[in-house]
Amino acid sequence: MNISVIIPSLNPDDKLIKVVDSLVEYDFNDIIIVNDGSDSDHQKPFNILSKYPQCTILSHSVNRGKGRGLKTAFEYCVNNRPDIDGVVTVDGDNQHRAEDIKACCEQMIKSVDKVILGVRDFSGKDVPFKSRFGNNMTSFVFKFACGLNISDTQTGLRAIPLKYLPIFGEIKGERFEYETNMLLELKNNNIGFEEVPIQTVYIEDNASTHFNPIKDSLKIYGVIFKFLFGSLSASLIDLAMFSVIGALLLNHMSDSVRIFIATCGARIISSLYNYTFNRKAVFKSKSGVRATMIRYYILCVCQLCVSYCLVYFVTRVLSLGMVATVVAKAIIDICLFIISFQIQRRWVFK
Repeated sequence: MNISVIIPSLNPDDKLIKVVDSLVEYDFNDIIIVNDGSDSDHQKPFNILSKYPQCTILSHSVNRGKGRGLKTAFEYCVNNRPDIDGVVTVDGDNQHRAEDIKACCEQMIKSVDKVILGVRDFSGKDVPFKSRFGNNMTSFVFKFACGLNISDTQTGLRAIPLKYLPIFGEIKGERFEYETNMLLELKNNNIGFEEVPIQTVYIEDNASTHFNPIKDSLKIYGVIFKFLFGSLSASLIDLAMFSVIGALLLNHMSDSVRIFIATCGARIISSLYNYTFNRKAVFKSKSGVRATMIRYYILCVCQLCVSYCLVYFVTRVLSLGMVATVVAKAIIDICLFIISFQIQRRWVFK
């Protein structure tokens, strides 16, 4: 294997030296360490490792974040390591064992053109709550919102073929959210990936992690939030346009005709807004406007019919009053909202 190891590091202790020593024992001879603006009290590990012939130290004058540290190393490899098979990113807190790192690299060589993720088992009792909660939450959202079935969304152990480094070097994000963005870009760029089970190791209850399970997960939750915002704002636009059109037609025609025209006009305007918002802001579809619009309105008609039929059926079978009918419709429409999200992601906007 001809693979460069990348280790971004901020204010390290002796564990960083242990990581490098274990890598050297496993015959890794190109180890790139990024000193991400560490303070003067934490320069000793870098000074020691700079004397290792296997190590190259890259430095930021100030802390710029793990994402920027990885991108700095990716750019360095593209410019200075054109003949390598790829890179493997490793955390410097000794949570990744050298044998697991090697296993991921070997799998990358076998699985041509695929990114390899070293994934941990989060079911053990010794896994800190912060890590278990954060990973389970983000894994669910990845699968639901993005269609990516990744069992360990927080893993920093990733073997990446050289050809993908320019792509990853352009991804937005400077800090921890960058690693989340990397996973999202796998799908956007049709990059395959495989998972390799690794040891689940936590040092000092994972106290050194900078991961915030709420703050750092908002990046992917944003897909759902934007879809919800688009639906709610479309409803407000629908109501506002119904009021405006109805007021403009007042005293010009019968109430039944006026309400029908106002309803249709408002729904056309609000649906065009919702279609455009979902296509551009939520799903960022690259499919043609004509095809996606046809599929979108087919879905709208089907959703409307299903909503009507279910509400009518439930109301008749259970003999519901007006208040109960409204509650039933709300529950049915929430379920259809969730189903609609998946259909739009998988079929309408692909």
